[in-house]
Amino acid sequence: MSSNRVIAFYLPQYHPTASNDIWWGKGFTEWTNVGKAKPLFPGHEQPRVPADLGYYDLRLPQVREQQAEMARNAGVEGFCYYHYWFGNGKQELELPFEEVLDSGKPDFPFCLCWANESWHAKFWKNNKVTSKKVLAEQIYPGLDDYKNHFFKLLKAFKDNRYINVDGKPLFMIYRPLKFPDVKIFMELWQNLARENGLKGIFFCAQAGNIEDLHKLLDMGFDNVNLMRLSDRLVKKNKIWKYINPLIIKFFPIPIIIKYKKAIDFLIGKEELSEKVSPSIVPNWDHSPRSGRQGYVLTGHNPSLFRKHVKSVLTTTINKSEDKRLIFLKSWNEWGEGNYMEPDTKYGNQFLEVLKEELMQNVK
Repeated sequence: MSSNRVIAFYLPQYHPTASNDIWWGKGFTEWTNVGKAKPLFPGHEQPRVPADLGYYDLRLPQVREQQAEMARNAGVEGFCYYHYWFGNGKQELELPFEEVLDSGKPDFPFCLCWANESWHAKFWKNNKVTSKKVLAEQIYPGLDDYKNHFFKLLKAFKDNRYINVDGKPLFMIYRPLKFPDVKIFMELWQNLARENGLKGIFFCAQAGNIEDLHKLLDMGFDNVNLMRLSDRLVKKNKIWKYINPLIIKFFPIPIIIKYKKAIDFLIGKEELSEKVSPSIVPNWDHSPRSGRQGYVLTGHNPSLFRKHVKSVLTTTINKSEDKRLIFLKSWNEWGEGNYMEPDTKYGNQFLEVLKEELMQNVK
């Protein structure tokens, strides 16, 4: 087994919810956007069609078992489930993880990433958001809510499947700099963890910009996951910098970046630090969700993915085994063209590449 700790982000959006029925129509799931996606420029590969698992429903335990088996076979240590807590006990999309927790199945490691941001319905014109309608607002009500949040998750933290670092449950915060009480929150949770039989919490922040790295570490985070899919990546594409305004004016299309070029900017010297965890990115195409907005990586294939994985793995060589964390974005974000599950074009080739490269790094 590889000594690298690859943890895959996991989106629980693939089942109907009462809220989504109200906001988007009866039966809406992520598959609704994925299935209706259309090519927006020559060579644009849409729609993406799932292969082995089909258009699955996460209410089915068989699906969750199959996902875990696929991930395990590819060398993935566990899933990092996106967790939605909007404040005052309001949650969304909690059903799949709660069933995993309560049933004890699949017997596959997991941790949680608090996706602490508001949900909006966005209205666009010429690639710019003209207005937003708040669907679910992320709020931070204070200490009582932070305590309730901790105790809601205590059962998960104590589960023997929960992923630990330094003997502490790993908990990621997606938008740490948008959380004004984050230092108070972390201190409270550390105390509550110790009072309830845990060694503490291993707090990981996600950052899209290198400029935020030291700020987050100074705030007390144990680790920062650098996710370099940001405006910096767009700015590296010099040709787009000049043609983008003209294209938007006369023929709006997504920002297009070649995957071959993008992977050169997805890893840097910062990831050599034991306090920084790199990201593996199989692809990116946000158009099923946002249409002509956002940006698209084009030309991804198993060969380029192998090059990317090799590059990521070089950053962990000198880290202690417990800290060889790598976050895979993502296991199943089909609406972002950002997934490892088999599709009808490449089948399980991306999974096989990951498995082969991780096995090359067995200690």
